[in-house]
Amino acid sequence: MPDRGGGPTGPRIRVGRPSRRARTLLMTLGVLAVLAMAFVMFAGFWTDWLWYRSVRYSSVFTTTLWTKIGLFFVFGLLMAAAVGFNVWLAHRMRPPLSAMSMEQQSLDRYRMGIAPYKKWLLLGITALVGLIAGASASSQWRTWLMWVNGVPFQQKDPQFHLDVAFYAFDLPWYRFLLGFGFAAAVLSLIAATLTHYLYGGLRVTSPGARATAAATGHLSVLLGVFVALKAIAYWLDRYGLAVKSSDFKATGNWTGLRYVDANAYLPAKTILFCIAVICALLFFATLWRRTWQLPVIGFGLMVLSAILIGGLYPALVQKFEVEPNEQAKEAPYVKKNIEATRKAYGIDDAKVTEYPGEGATEDRSKLRDVADATASIRMLDPNLVSPTFQQLQQMKGYYAFPTNLDVDRYTKDGKVQDTVIGLRELNLQGIPKQNWINNHFRYTHGFGAVAAKGTTADANGQPVFTESDLPSTGDLPTYEQRIYYGEKTSTYSIVGGPQKEIDYPDASGEKTTSYRGKSGVSLSDPLNRAAYAVAFNEPQILYSGAIGKGSRILYNRMPKERVEAVAPWLTIDGDAYPAIVDGRIQWIVDAYTTTNGYPYASRTTLGDTTADSLTAANTQRAVLAQQNQVNYIRNSVKATVDAYSGEVKLYQWDTEDPVLKTWMKAFPGTVEPKSDISSALMDHLRYPQDLFKVQRELLTRYHVEPKDAQTFLSGSEVWQVPDDPTNKSGDAVPPYYLSMKMPDQQSQAFSLTTTFTPNGRDNLSAFMSVDSEAGKSGYGQIRILKLPTSTTVGGPKQVQSQFNSNSQQNIAEFVRLIRGGDSEIEYGNLLTIPLDGGLLYVEPVYVRGGELKMPLLRKVLVTYGGTTAFEDTLDAALNKVFGAEGSATPPPDKDSGTAPPSGNPTVQQALEDAQKAFEAGQKALNKPQPDWPAYGEAQKDLESALKKAEEAQSKTGGAGGKDGASSTPADGSSGDKPSASPSGSPGDGSKASGGG
Repeated sequence: MPDRGGGPTGPRIRVGRPSRRARTLLMTLGVLAVLAMAFVMFAGFWTDWLWYRSVRYSSVFTTTLWTKIGLFFVFGLLMAAAVGFNVWLAHRMRPPLSAMSMEQQSLDRYRMGIAPYKKWLLLGITALVGLIAGASASSQWRTWLMWVNGVPFQQKDPQFHLDVAFYAFDLPWYRFLLGFGFAAAVLSLIAATLTHYLYGGLRVTSPGARATAAATGHLSVLLGVFVALKAIAYWLDRYGLAVKSSDFKATGNWTGLRYVDANAYLPAKTILFCIAVICALLFFATLWRRTWQLPVIGFGLMVLSAILIGGLYPALVQKFEVEPNEQAKEAPYVKKNIEATRKAYGIDDAKVTEYPGEGATEDRSKLRDVADATASIRMLDPNLVSPTFQQLQQMKGYYAFPTNLDVDRYTKDGKVQDTVIGLRELNLQGIPKQNWINNHFRYTHGFGAVAAKGTTADANGQPVFTESDLPSTGDLPTYEQRIYYGEKTSTYSIVGGPQKEIDYPDASGEKTTSYRGKSGVSLSDPLNRAAYAVAFNEPQILYSGAIGKGSRILYNRMPKERVEAVAPWLTIDGDAYPAIVDGRIQWIVDAYTTTNGYPYASRTTLGDTTADSLTAANTQRAVLAQQNQVNYIRNSVKATVDAYSGEVKLYQWDTEDPVLKTWMKAFPGTVEPKSDISSALMDHLRYPQDLFKVQRELLTRYHVEPKDAQTFLSGSEVWQVPDDPTNKSGDAVPPYYLSMKMPDQQSQAFSLTTTFTPNGRDNLSAFMSVDSEAGKSGYGQIRILKLPTSTTVGGPKQVQSQFNSNSQQNIAEFVRLIRGGDSEIEYGNLLTIPLDGGLLYVEPVYVRGGELKMPLLRKVLVTYGGTTAFEDTLDAALNKVFGAEGSATPPPDKDSGTAPPSGNPTVQQALEDAQKAFEAGQKALNKPQPDWPAYGEAQKDLESALKKAEEAQSKTGGAGGKDGASSTPADGSSGDKPSASPSGSPGDGSKASGGG
């Protein structure tokens, strides 16, 4: 400090740089922060690599990674070079400083300010634009791989006669390159303009020329490049018309050329291309002429032409040439759209057959046996009975079944049985004590499959289990029951180390086990532990004593997400389902190849098209690529995920799909040939639901043949997928699996079915099914039964309404009584079955109530040709509808109080006992408050009496459900009163007989 006089100076205070120790500390902290950030980024990369290596799909990781890196550096460097070169060139062309104007004096301060940092500023600007461009380009890795590996479709578009591969694989890449070129030209132009202005090459207010000759030439060339790129854009736009989406009031969403496109836009794009080329040449000519007059005139002419030729002219053609005679003008183009759409979605070979909708056989009793031969009618609704599985087979709170179970086929004694199946998966919310060790080390897996016959229920309305208990036993072949990978395993587990796992409980307590599979990533390496501690934000992974030799971490355990990770180029179906295959539980996942570049094929959004009442209630069933817009889809891959080892296998299913062939070239060795699918696995493969839902949505319009383009345009044949009549969600009815026989088939086939109604109306317009048995010759064949428009056949909503309001069957009274007993009615899947020219509707009715929260099958609704039955069992309902009640044991005569004639005293006594039990039950029901315990006891007595009668008289038939269901009483009044106490009602009504 300077001495200002006036006394002693005192101690000096140093003000300046911090001490060496402080600088060292700050530098150390800075280095540690950088290292920490670097390790966080490294941890994400390293754990991804370890995971892909563990599932043996490391080639997917490396191919994707190197493609992204290559695109990042190539296009990042190109962008940086383009912008940097033009800034350097503009600086090099700067004019010598002359007399300073006020404008230049102001700019001189900026020039002086940046002079010491010019190189760093240039590097910073080019690095920034390079990073942004590189990041954008790396996201185009799919586009690059499809372009460089593209396989021809061997199909040509009808307008330009180019292979479809040009639109699906080439055009998207060309458009990316064009977009990149535009970005480079615009950024270079902006950077060069600013540089020229800063260094005097351009002047705004200074006297004299506004631009130097060098600046004029430089900027003209950049503008010429921009206009040349615009010319290329006009030329590509010509082909883009074949895949352009637009709104067309006659058909809604439209893809491809219409009359105005082919006769106005297409020639307009060609003319604009020529004008743009001439305009670009005029800009380049300024290198010699040093004047902007002609280029500016040319550019103005191009803009005016774009407005008049590219906008006004097509509008006039549409208004005065197309609209007065739209159907005639558009019909040829609609035909192309219909042909392309049907081919792109695989619905071009759908068989549409006229169907009367009314039964042809006058004597309905003859149809009783025909009904059994036509369909194995599924009474167990997999979307309702999960709570029943939960109540009866959960065993422990830390197990759970999925909200929606699955339908599969298993063979017993040579007979194929439609089966409802679910896995007893781990439920972390049910763990007795929540802590890190329990959640990730001790409770690690579910245990066993539970299966039930799909076509029947027992006397209590409960499923007839074919595989049950813990460990699961039954009709299914022996298999590894531990489930480490499933739809509910959303968190990681650490297995195989010193900490034992809970295996399953039995009478002696909880057994323990230790994982012996090779799945997951080893945590023996300290680097791996540190990486996972960072990646999972769990420091205990780094130092926990529960992790030791042999410890492996399992994650990414949900089947759909696992398949999507190893094949990111596939679109995954919303419903993964389990099957017992070769002694293992295998999750089967359907996967699709898609593109939105199929010329003339209309687009659809997967999330909207595949939505129904089930996806609304359970988002886990939704297709993964919700927002994807596609206009081509194939079920090209069948994937499996082993529930124990987590092993993922991809099998080529569609051997002709060019999109799959393209991806197989890009990722060689990842997809196994179709011939590797074992016969055991083939027995459980099926037609996927999401593909079926996409196809049925397209078929609401595109069931019309291409030659009927006029009908298509009129909209008179537009259908719609009806809302689910069994609930009030307002969402589409889901498709249903069942084994059935269509009119042109000789035997039943496992099928996926749906119905259609006319647009805006509720009556039935068509029934659709697809053969779903993989490996069979008819697999994938779509059949549509089209009902006549001259007659009205009830649709699902109307049939449901008739059920609810049917007074003759006392359905409303049944509902009132059940709800009065603190229970609720739940309607199962409303199945539609073509039969003898008519349509048979069957719907199981469940009761859920009281303290027990499980639905039990109590009644069956059946209607055919205007006749409705509401009975305890399917057999009884079918007998009544078809007038074949004689096949069932007649009830005691409640009016006369006498039993039907019989020469056997034992039979007579048994029927008298049945009469008394029946009257006791009716008396219990008819009280102001129904006496459910008394009614349940009466039903037990009634069943016991009828069984005695059956044993004593050989010529009797129960009305029990098919396939071994217990027999139940069947009389004229059995459909009028509840058959058993609702579950949970006083007196343990869930055990009362009468349900079928």
